[in-house]
Amino acid sequence: MFGISFSELLLVGLVALLVLGPERLPGAARTAGLWIGRLKRSFNAIKQEVEREIGADEIRRQLHNEHILSLEQEARKILSPVQEPTKPVEPVAEHSIAPAVEIPPVAPIPTAPTEPAPTPVASPAPHDPTLPPRAP
Repeated sequence: MFGISFSELLLVGLVALLVLGPERLPGAARTAGLWIGRLKRSFNAIKQEVEREIGADEIRRQLHNEHILSLEQEARKILSPVQEPTKPVEPVAEHSIAPAVEIPPVAPIPTAPTEPAPTPVASPAPHDPTLPPRAP
């Protein structure tokens, strides 16, 4: 659990035997076991409580998101113009397409060289409402 090897446990047991003596060592081991068990149970209880709280927060967040989505859908229904439902287009399967017929290349028709037509520059009308007002 903590990365303690057998040799380290043996060393700790030997030091405890020397410090406490053979008479008090079993009682000390029993007391240490009880304290360790209590700590494990309390840590597990805290862990379960935190997981319950996180789960409750996640449920609250999910309910909030669902509420926002339903509000968005209602707003879209109100704001969007009424449209007639269209029939869905069925996709064409690849295997139903006929194989392409090979068409021989055609030579381009020669034409006389001409100058490209100048591109007309459109100036906006002075009363165009989409433009910002001009400074005097």
